[in-house]
Amino acid sequence: MRTIKGPGIFLSQFIGGQPPFNSLDGLAGWAAEKGYKAVQMPCNHPHIFDVAQAADSQTYCDEIAGKLAGYGLVISELSTHLEGQLVAVNDTYREAFDHFAPAEVRGNEAARQAWATEKVKQAAVASARLGLTAHATFSGSLAWPFFYPWPPHNAQRFDEAFQALARRWRPILDVFDEQGINVCFELHPGEDLHDGVTFERFLALVDNHPRCNILYDPSHMLLQHMDYLSFIDLYHSRIKAFHVKDAEFRANGRSGVYGGYQPWIHRPGRFRSLGDGQIDFNGIFSKLTQYDYDGWAVLEWECCLKDGDTGAREGSEFIRRHIIPVSGQAFDDFAAGGRND
Repeated sequence: MRTIKGPGIFLSQFIGGQPPFNSLDGLAGWAAEKGYKAVQMPCNHPHIFDVAQAADSQTYCDEIAGKLAGYGLVISELSTHLEGQLVAVNDTYREAFDHFAPAEVRGNEAARQAWATEKVKQAAVASARLGLTAHATFSGSLAWPFFYPWPPHNAQRFDEAFQALARRWRPILDVFDEQGINVCFELHPGEDLHDGVTFERFLALVDNHPRCNILYDPSHMLLQHMDYLSFIDLYHSRIKAFHVKDAEFRANGRSGVYGGYQPWIHRPGRFRSLGDGQIDFNGIFSKLTQYDYDGWAVLEWECCLKDGDTGAREGSEFIRRHIIPVSGQAFDDFAAGGRND
């Protein structure tokens, strides 16, 4: 068994227009002061990290790694959540997602998809240059508008959607395989890959591709009323990245898992800062350690109540407390008999 690496922090929710959140130096100094050892780096802020330049230049990657090392930090993974989303967008969401893409490809589905695909492929090359092994992303969603269908289930519609999703991702997965990097899809409502069943369906269509893996985030499973501990038993061999994010579900008589179109603070299911929700992280860290998870424990902070700076400070210590230092020997080795027992 191996000791889980951490704590790490996903920078996406903290990047902003004011210091220290508007530069890599500022973010790195802030994260290091909070006790983090790694940062998960989004690829949609070129002034923080330029993925195109990283894919083209080993020197640039070495400079980024050296800058972070000066603060005692490394990169845990690169993230293309937004770019991965744009690999597959149902036309229902065209306007909602267009602003994630550059102005020159907005309103042009083919051009937007091509741009997103290229960005994710650049992240594969950049990840290899940086010496990483895993990459965090979203699958996108072609079937999601029909997740709870009426009229009832249309098998052909879902078959076609998942086949199209697999066709779009298979060449990307091959590029990641060439670079030796695992693609870790965050299973997330709103994405076609949002639970074990949908992941299995996609995995089969990409021929059980060795680079098709999972970013495990228990918060999305709790809000779907899934058994997130049994999920680890079932899929541990494919879990290559881990978002440590808390959540709670407070049942009431007015709305349920779909949220009633309400803001997060009023939904029955909502994300919380670490330790303020309902998730059994003792069980999660124990199972991931038992199954020899060899990655980082990365805070993703999304809380509808608590201040982000406080959540980041508390989250660092929370993760540190939950990481299990693996023993080099069994507790009952002292009682082991000789060869002739």
